[in-house]
Amino acid sequence: MTITVLVPNETGVAALAGVDGVEAIQYEPGKPLPPGGEKATVLVPGFLSGTDATKLLDDLPDLDFVQLLSAGAENWIPRMPAGVKLSICRGAHGGSTAEWVIGALLYIYREFGPFAQAQGEGKWVHDWVTSGGGTDTLQGKRVLIVGAGDLGEQLVRRLDTFDATSTLVGRRARDGVRGLDELPQLLGDYDVVVLMVPLTTETTGMVDAAFLARMADNAILVNAARGPVVDTDALVAELNSGRLRAALDVTDPEPL
Repeated sequence: MTITVLVPNETGVAALAGVDGVEAIQYEPGKPLPPGGEKATVLVPGFLSGTDATKLLDDLPDLDFVQLLSAGAENWIPRMPAGVKLSICRGAHGGSTAEWVIGALLYIYREFGPFAQAQGEGKWVHDWVTSGGGTDTLQGKRVLIVGAGDLGEQLVRRLDTFDATSTLVGRRARDGVRGLDELPQLLGDYDVVVLMVPLTTETTGMVDAAFLARMADNAILVNAARGPVVDTDALVAELNSGRLRAALDVTDPEPL
């Protein structure tokens, strides 16, 4: 018996080429299925596919399994036909996402942006650094990570190497993890708040004006989750006032 798997790119075809009993067929989103594609029982949507990709479900009568390449499944859950299994890619992107968070924080604290601009303009900023302007450091910073899954755990490991302290917040308190109900009391005690939660009815709009108001002055909000987790207008108001800073991997809407 041969299992037909629809994959979004040549990488998928190559990855499955040596697997016995598997026929990988590459498709192009928004175009008719290639010959034989309609008999697929497994679908692998492209990375971060939007809602348009879910239209494929209507063209696959024998579909049994959908394997996402991301941890977020909010676009797919409402559309899944009865009996079709849905698998997310939890654990695949924790390391790279944690690296992005570290990079974003170093960019802000070490002020790489202004230095790069000065370099481009041919300016020497040594006097600014030595006169007290200086740069900050990630060392010793207190980081609150909202989301205690693989992403959060990967970030904790990397923050440890920078001598920063971190606290994980999950839906429920457990060993080494604070509960979501404690979040309002925790926010003001941290230099950085990192969002690493899935987009659900509970997390949509979770970071509103009240949430942001509880954060400490000059703190940094890092959104490595989904754009709609944050109330954009409320965040823009805080950023325009200069009280908070932010590093945003995602926004609502996208692009801004």
